Amino acid sequence: MRRGRLDAAARARFLGNAGVTILRGWFAITLWKRVVAGLVLGVLLGALWPEAAPAVKIVGDLFVRLIKMLVVPVVLITIAAGIAGLGDPRRLGPIGGRTIGLFALTTLIAVSLGMAMGLLVRPGEGIALAGVAPHVLGTAVSPSDQLLSIVPANIIEALAKGDMLAIIFTAILLGIGSVLSGEAGKPVVALLQGLAAALMHIVRIVMEVTPFGVFALIANAVAANGAAMFVNVGWLALCVVAASLAQMLVVHAGLIALVARLPVVRFYRGIVDALAIAFSTASSSATLPVALRVAQDNLGVARPVASTVLPLGAAIGKDGTAMYVGLLGQFALQALGIVPDAQMLVVMLVTGALAAFGTAPVPSASLFMLAAMLSAVGVGAEQTALVVGLVLPFDRLLDMTRTVPSASANLTVATLVARAEGGLDEARFRGRVVE
Repeated sequence: MRRGRLDAAARARFLGNAGVTILRGWFAITLWKRVVAGLVLGVLLGALWPEAAPAVKIVGDLFVRLIKMLVVPVVLITIAAGIAGLGDPRRLGPIGGRTIGLFALTTLIAVSLGMAMGLLVRPGEGIALAGVAPHVLGTAVSPSDQLLSIVPANIIEALAKGDMLAIIFTAILLGIGSVLSGEAGKPVVALLQGLAAALMHIVRIVMEVTPFGVFALIANAVAANGAAMFVNVGWLALCVVAASLAQMLVVHAGLIALVARLPVVRFYRGIVDALAIAFSTASSSATLPVALRVAQDNLGVARPVASTVLPLGAAIGKDGTAMYVGLLGQFALQALGIVPDAQMLVVMLVTGALAAFGTAPVPSASLFMLAAMLSAVGVGAEQTALVVGLVLPFDRLLDMTRTVPSASANLTVATLVARAEGGLDEARFRGRVVE
């Protein structure tokens, strides 16, 4: 009897030691490598055994819910804490001005790149719209209503709905008010910074679920669309991939190398975790918690700068969306047999950039901004609905692709602003800091 108890105890110790060894080996692997493994396994499962994909769907849903849970508190707290951490609210002027100016520049380039790619490759020629079910987009929001919505009528309602621009406006006021309060506001500043630090630790915990969530999300996306999802609009998909790479490897890399004078390879090695999350979730908001972590830990961006620039970028830094709206506008005109003149192209460039700035940071939101661009050049809602009805069934994977340059743009701008403000730890950026 005693021997049996000893054997059971020995087996328990063996299994416990084996479990600890496996866990140590798992966590010893860099997160982005685990995420890539999840991507590959998800593609294989969705392509080779699509019937099994729904069985793991709950894992992907749980991962998305965890990310969404963090978005609103991260945006509200980190922006407020970032502004409060500046100490002098006058510094917000240069930071805000540089941030908005850089995002405006990259967004305009992205729209131009998407339109140029569409005009060069002409992916919409020969597309048959007959038989395509229209997809009703609803009433477009006017620019004046979008402007008014920045100021929330009810802060609690804005937080509950996840209205990002309203939340950002509230966070900015909270941060500035905390600083202007002087001695009386110091407890609030300390609270905000403590909450921001706690949130970053929660983000690190949630990010350990990423490989499993990515595996489930990709498996279901591939299983639902199938390997032939790009057959009808394969050229459009190719244009999205090519334009995304061009925006990242030419525009963003050029800014990092020529303006910030930093090594491009080191930059992209440092942000690969954020790019993987951007691809798997297709959401700039969902990428924000990871972007904040890699900006501070890997790029050496000071917390006040990262906490100010990145949440703002999640709302207005939409290079991927801008590129896609420009490309899809040309695709739609070609599918409808409309030949644009120079005036139409200029109008599409301006409206595309403005539409991208106002696009919600959620999957497939750019399709709903297409109506604004096309209506500006005389394309009716019914014709636009036909184009959206054609693209919508496989938009998820294209959306995943074009979210990557948006994440890259946000971290590029954060690095440039930090460099200009003296808030960049170059030794950490170059990997010379040992934890």
